[in-house]
Amino acid sequence: MHLDEGTIPKDYQAYLDRKVRWILLGIALSLFLFVMAISVGAVAIPPLDVAQTLLGFSSSVKWDRIIWNIRLPQAIAAVIAGVGLAVAGVAMQSILRNPLASPFTLGISSAGAFGAAVSVIVLGAGRIQSTVANPITISNPYLTTTVAFLFCMLATGVILLISHIKGASPEVMVLTGIALSSLFSAGVMFLQYFSNDAQLAAVVFWTFGDVGRATWDMLPLMAFVVGAGTLYFIANRWNYNAIDAGDETAQGLGVNVSRVRLVGMTVAALVSAVVVALLGVIGFVGLVCPHMVRRIIGDDQRFLIPGSAVMGAILLLASDTVARVIVAPYVLPVAVLTAFMGAPVFIFLLFRGYKR
Repeated sequence: MHLDEGTIPKDYQAYLDRKVRWILLGIALSLFLFVMAISVGAVAIPPLDVAQTLLGFSSSVKWDRIIWNIRLPQAIAAVIAGVGLAVAGVAMQSILRNPLASPFTLGISSAGAFGAAVSVIVLGAGRIQSTVANPITISNPYLTTTVAFLFCMLATGVILLISHIKGASPEVMVLTGIALSSLFSAGVMFLQYFSNDAQLAAVVFWTFGDVGRATWDMLPLMAFVVGAGTLYFIANRWNYNAIDAGDETAQGLGVNVSRVRLVGMTVAALVSAVVVALLGVIGFVGLVCPHMVRRIIGDDQRFLIPGSAVMGAILLLASDTVARVIVAPYVLPVAVLTAFMGAPVFIFLLFRGYKR
């Protein structure tokens, strides 16, 4: 059978369509969870009323205030943070050719947490309060993000140095991440030791990653950095596909591996720094989501990056919703749920992978 130039075989087209359908299904599920995240809470709001309020047709002033002032920025922050952590994780796994790479496992999140704690306590970027409901307020998120980014880049530089060592294995990379996590965790404990009671409570509260502290003022910065980082990773999808085949193969295809790796890790560190600085440490999202998506649509970065972004939004929205109802009327930090959910899921994925 003769194929005209540019004609795509039907089997391959069906293969691509299946991946696109999975991503579209994930987007639909994330929209559903977005509405449910706004609906569920101490005050239950019917999902239909939530949709009407978002579309501007609601007549309930009470619900309007709850939705627009409290729950909507929290839900948007969950989407942005989930997307950012997931795409940073999938980019790191490809750039370093390490399936265990993520901002959390490589110690980058811990480095950002230490930098944010330094900016809050030492540099005065936050107003320390003694109230239980809101012990800390970030008064200068740009300074906090900058300091967190510098410490994230410090950890990233060590990771890149290790990745250039000949014969460095995934196990070495993970052990390096564990060492960095311990180092920066010790730094946080050092700051806690010399803090007063209010500062200690503030630092402990802040390290519990939670989207509930998100405000409308935080969202533009998060959205810009995460959006720009995601677009950068998508634009380099072919480079990451080439690196997945090996550095020599990628260089043979004209990819500047060193430059792609350095810039990619820098962008991933920046995305992680923004999320950590504003919301605290939220683990396992960047580690688990790419592996979950790989089991569904494969390793092709053209679909893996947007699929991981959608899965990150789904995971964080679901975790935030469950965190508000599992021990009601108390609200758990979302990082607690991501750890409880992420660790067993990742162990299951590893078990399935080795079983094959």
